[in-house]
This record gives sequence, structure tokens and C-alpha cells, in this order.
Amino acid sequence: MSDLRKVRVIDSHTEGEPTRVVIDGGPELGRGSMAEKLAVFREKFDDLRSGIINEPRGSDILVGALLTPPTTPRAVCGVIFFNNVGFLNACGHGTIGVARTLAYLGKIGAGSHVIETPVGEVTIHLDAAGQIRIDNVASRRAFKDVAVDVAGRGQVVGDVAWGGNWFFLIGEHGQRLTLDNAEALTRYTWDVRTALTRAGVRADDGGEIDHVELFGPPVRRDADSRNFVLCPGKAYDRSPCGTGTSAKMACLYADGKLKEGQAWRQESIIGSLFTGSVRREGERLVPSIAGSAHITGEATLILDPDDPFRYGIRAR
Repeated sequence: MSDLRKVRVIDSHTEGEPTRVVIDGGPELGRGSMAEKLAVFREKFDDLRSGIINEPRGSDILVGALLTPPTTPRAVCGVIFFNNVGFLNACGHGTIGVARTLAYLGKIGAGSHVIETPVGEVTIHLDAAGQIRIDNVASRRAFKDVAVDVAGRGQVVGDVAWGGNWFFLIGEHGQRLTLDNAEALTRYTWDVRTALTRAGVRADDGGEIDHVELFGPPVRRDADSRNFVLCPGKAYDRSPCGTGTSAKMACLYADGKLKEGQAWRQESIIGSLFTGSVRREGERLVPSIAGSAHITGEATLILDPDDPFRYGIRAR
């Protein structure tokens, strides 16, 4: 029994998308920068990532968040996000989930708090009523109207933009953005992602475009748009996607369709909502995202060395 590894987690959902925050039992990643800690996690502890997030303890739609000591005194903690197939640069819904978890644990109260991610600092704003808004990393559009030939579907045109992760954003797609059409939407967006990879389409910094986002008219009267977001592990985002909404607002701003401080209300495929806006800080465009998160459970995960699926069920 002394060989059992125990990992304490708190689960939440942000507008329907789950986050699993590791609060104890995670790996020791050293004292480097957040990017260096991410590299250590990826290179030395990927089995642990899989055991925490994949079946039989987790599922494909879960996003994990490992809390780390901060590298700067102005931050309350660092965080590394991961999913069923690897690691994420950042995560908007996950940051809101981390904020709710920290408040639940009594680690933060009303006010503004900095969290470090591998791609920069994110600021949490928690009001007295418990509402959460985050100032995300600076976002931008890299390329407009990129055309890619998708096998069996013809040419698809979209924008490449950064919101903490790289996105291919498509407005003209001919797809029905309803929850009962999620399987077809998953196939369509996966075909687009496969085509991007095959064609060698990458971001302007060489980064992989690993998220595909479709947009269409909203269903809610209080929304400006509805989206469907395919994440890297082939699961779709139940929330409106914080980094994806940031990327979308960067494109709208670049096109003169969104002004500083103007609200953009993004509806998800399940009908949940983020309210976003942007502001200029010199050359940087900083997006803000507001949404609700709720604690759904506390657990101690047990990784037994005799368990053949100690490190999760993974494709071989």
C-alpha cells in the first residue's frame, strides 16, 4: 500500500466545461520558469498527466490544471493546463475554474489576483458576489482568409489567431451549430484540422494550429454569436472557450467590428455564455472574459502500481 500514489483534486465546471485542479500529489517540477516547468512535466511526468485526466479516472472532455508555486511574488500561483492528449499553452475556462477553486479553498478573496501560465500572466478579478472575470494573455490575428483544401469538402477559408492557443476560425462553413449535430461538427472540424496539418499551415511563430472554431448566428437573444470549438484531443468545448473567444475578438477588432470596451457575448454549442471585451495596452490587445464556474466535487485519485490502467487508457 505504501506504493500507492494519491493525488488530491477539486473538480468544477465553467459554463459546462469541466476543470480538474490538482491541489496535492502532483509532480515536483523544479524552480524554473513556467515554460520550463511545463517542459519538465511533458518530458518526465506525462504518464501522471494521463493517469489523472484519462479514463478510468477521467474522460476526454476534462481539462486538468496543476497548481505550482509562483515564480514571482505578485502571483498567487502558477498553473499548467493539460488534457487527454497532452498540454495546453493556456485555458480560459480553466483559469476561471482555477479561480473558483482557489476561492473555495479560501486562498483568494474578492479583488484582483495574478496567475502565471507558461505563455504569460493572467489576472483574475473576483467580485464580492463571486463573479469571475479574467484578463487573458495578449491576443492577435496572425493571418486573415487562409484557404485550405479539405478532402471531400472542398476549400475552407478561415483566420489564424492567437488567444493563448492557436485557432483556425471559420465563419462560412455551412454547418448547423446545434448540440444534436455535435458528431457531424466534430467530423467536419477534425477534417479541417487534418487538412491544415497536411498542407503545412502553421501560425506565424511556427506554432501548431490545434484548435478549430466555427461561428454562426446565436440562439440566445442576449448573445452575439454561437460557436463550436474542437480541442486538440478531438473533444469539443462545452463552454464558449475562453482562449477561442479571445482569438475571435482579436479578429473582430482587427476588422473594425469590435471597439475597445465593447461587450462581445459568445454563446457555446450548449447555450452557455461568456461576455468578453478588449482593450489596448500599447501594442498589445488584452481580452477580458467573464463567466461562471461551480465546484462539482472533491476527490483523492489513487494510482495503484498493480493497476494495469494506472496511467490511464491510451491509444496504442
